[in-house]
Amino acid sequence: MAKEPPILVVNKTDRPTAASRRKRTASAGSAPRKSRKPSGKKKRKGERRLPGWLLWILGGLSAIVFLSAFYYFFIRPYAYRWKPCSGLKAYGVCLPYGFKVHGFDISHHQGKINWDELSKAQYTPFPVRFVFMKASEGGDFSDTTFIHNFAEARKHGFIRGAYHFYNPKTDANRQADFFIRSVELEPGDLPPVLDIETRSDDMDKLRKDLLIWLHRIEAFYRVKPILYTSYKYKTRFLNDSIFNTYPYWIAHYYVDSVEYQGPWKFWQHTDVGTLPGIQERVDLNVFNGTLEELQQMTIPAKDEE
Repeated sequence: MAKEPPILVVNKTDRPTAASRRKRTASAGSAPRKSRKPSGKKKRKGERRLPGWLLWILGGLSAIVFLSAFYYFFIRPYAYRWKPCSGLKAYGVCLPYGFKVHGFDISHHQGKINWDELSKAQYTPFPVRFVFMKASEGGDFSDTTFIHNFAEARKHGFIRGAYHFYNPKTDANRQADFFIRSVELEPGDLPPVLDIETRSDDMDKLRKDLLIWLHRIEAFYRVKPILYTSYKYKTRFLNDSIFNTYPYWIAHYYVDSVEYQGPWKFWQHTDVGTLPGIQERVDLNVFNGTLEELQQMTIPAKDEE
């Protein structure tokens, strides 16, 4: 009789009997339960937490300090824009009180100008009489609109002037010579203007360089140049007896009057004016005197020198 082959059991599952299940349950129930760890960090011994009401107060004080600083540095200097106009309003802004001779200044930033339309501003209740325009910058940059605008200003009866934007990193004589090559002033034009707005690492050297430019220009055009700068720049860096001998054109926005107590000729009182014929916003100015006094400032004819 043949023998049967042995049976090989593979992956046999040991199924627990009902008795074994009851035995395991009983043993598990008798084992001591482990305590659950708290989810938060344990409070260190001696550590004190600030009460909630104090945190709210500190947060409120921080917000007040932040908002006050934001207002002082970013809102207050420009609040004059939204101040109700208590005086005369024209050209989109409140005009400074007590000035009869108005003007403006332009550069390529104003784009193409319709001079026929702009000339109408000479015949309003607040006639615009003069215009300054950017001619040059540094030692090699010419304003692309200067030649055309300078000719159009004279053609349309404006008293015109030209200014140079000074670059402290460029040689002063080079800048003066570049302005001379760029601008041909005629009798009836306003004196040349030096526009200084940029600080230098060496302010003493900058002041000496500015005087080099001013002396070179005065010798060539035979008229004392005008010095343009902001109220803060003037009082901080150029407030001495030498620079005070030059006619000043002060830029001081969002105020009812110029705070600078020294002599000045022109005041640039806003940079958001609107004029007919100019699509972009424009700087507006007033002259500190009469129209006759403004005309006396212009370059005289050779037979009048």
